This record gives sequence, structure tokens and C-alpha cells, in this order.
Amino acid sequence: MYATSEGSARYASRFPEFRDAAFYRCVLNLSVSSLGLGTYLGEADDTTDSSYIDAIVAAGENGINFFDTAINYRNQRSERCIGAALRRLQRDEVVVCTKAGFLVPGATPKSLAPTDVAGGLHSMAPDFLTDQVDRSRANMGLDTIDMFYLHNPETQLGFVDASALETRIRRAFERLEQLADGNKIHWYGVATWDGFRKGALKLPRLVEIAREAGGPDHRFRFIQLPFHTANDDVHRRAGQRAGSHRAPRSRRSGQWSADARAVIGQMPGGVTRMIPALETSARHAVQFSRSAAGISVALAGMSHRRHALENPGIVRIPPVSPDAYLRFFQ
Repeated sequence: MYATSEGSARYASRFPEFRDAAFYRCVLNLSVSSLGLGTYLGEADDTTDSSYIDAIVAAGENGINFFDTAINYRNQRSERCIGAALRRLQRDEVVVCTKAGFLVPGATPKSLAPTDVAGGLHSMAPDFLTDQVDRSRANMGLDTIDMFYLHNPETQLGFVDASALETRIRRAFERLEQLADGNKIHWYGVATWDGFRKGALKLPRLVEIAREAGGPDHRFRFIQLPFHTANDDVHRRAGQRAGSHRAPRSRRSGQWSADARAVIGQMPGGVTRMIPALETSARHAVQFSRSAAGISVALAGMSHRRHALENPGIVRIPPVSPDAYLRFFQ
């Protein structure tokens, strides 16, 4: 079982106020909340686990149906929290994303060859990815992971050259296509911190590699990256299309989605004037991110129930109009 168009549409229909305010967006035929719950921060302890589970359930019961994690987040515990929460939610209504690449104590196969590890901390070896996907599926109790990301592949550039990195990405994509064929994952993508911002990764080339690996119907459909007012280069790319050698924009079936980690910090005066009805920097950051033309989902960490209940309040403030948004960068 995985997220379905019918299930996600049924979910959105239960929140007519949110739906009518364009809080939900169509991403590859799925109705997804434009605010997603992230699970990166927090101690690796039982207290934090309990808090996260409560937050994820509260989010799922109150309009948020997009959850993001990674096998290394809190040493597998964030994935397990999502798994525990999913037992109290309807699986086909929610979208679950995870990532792999960094070696995790207790979750690294002994068969992983040293030559397949970069800097002692990162791998994209095909068998390693298969192992990580299976571990993540077990952690979350999932038959199929909706979206699986290669996690910060640019990390390897400190240890291999660009040509070797491309070869490793190609081999990874080939294996991920096989895993999609076997219904262990539905789609895959690249989650990066510096890769697109500093030019280490080129989206048009990644698309070419995906076509080589999976043909025209390849499953490479998502990117995830940090998004902030200072990243005007990322903003420009977020409003452009992958099909013409630019970054993803369209949310229609068979095309692309970009998910942004909303970077929280002091917002410039221009943003607070552009979005005057929100009272905190966190809400300004989320609203700024989800207003960008090419961003499908703005991710924000929510480790407490109160966060999951308070953050959807931004839905009552419509996204900034395209014209007003572009004026911020002029």
C-alpha cells in the first residue's frame, strides 16, 4: 500500500476550508498539503519519540498529509516514529518520504565494501541502497515508500571527482528503478543541501541519467533543497521547468515536484511587509517557501503536538501572489 490519488483526494475533502484556500496541491496525481512535517531534530530518546508520534498523528488528523524523514534522522528513530503514527492514520491518504546515503550505526550492512564508501560516511552503492530501503520499510511498516531520496550525494565530491560521482549516481538510479519496478519505492529523487545551490549537481544532467537508467517513464521525479530569502538563485530555479533544462515547476502527473526545507531565521523587512498577517519568523519562512511558483511542499520540523496544531494556521493566509513574490527579488 502507498499513497493513492483516491486516498489523498478523500483526505483533502475532509478539510474543505484548507482545500478551498489552495492548501492542497496536485503532485503526480496526489493531493498533498503544501506544508509538510519534518523529523530531523531532537534527541534519540523515548521522550522525543513520544512527542514526535503525537505530533505526526496530530498533523495527520488536522490537515497535513506529507511526512519527511531519513534513516539517519535520530539514528532510525524518526522513521520508527512515523511507522508508529501511521498505524493510527489511513495509509493511502498520506505521503511518506525518506532518504539514505549516510552511514548509520547499527544500520550499515557488513558487506558494504570500503571502496563503495566516501570519506567513511557516505555511500550510494546499489546493494547498500537496497539494504537501506528495506530497513526503512521495516522501520515504518511500509510495503512501499512513496518518495525515496538520495541524501546529499554532493557529499562525495570531497572524496571523488565529478566523473566518478556521476557514475555512482547512474548506478544508484539504475537500482532505484529496479526497486520501483518491485514496488518497494514509488518514486525517487535527490535531497541536497549544497548540491543545486553551489552547482555541484546539475538537474538537466540528472534527468538525462534517469532517462538512461529508466527510459522516458523513469521514476526520478522529486528534488528537495533548502529555501530561504537569501537564496535568490534557488528561487529563480524553483520557478522554472526541468523539461527545458531548468528546475521543476509543474505539479501535473508525470512531471516534477520540488520540496523545500523552510530555513527559519530572521526575515527581512521586505518579507514581513509582503506577508504582514503572520506573527513569527517560522511562519513567515513557511509561507515564503510555499508561495514560490515551483515549490510543492514547504517542510518544517514539528516535534511537538502544538506545532502540528498551530502551523496549519497559515492556511488562512493565501500564498503570496506571483507578482508580489517576484517583486521581492527585484
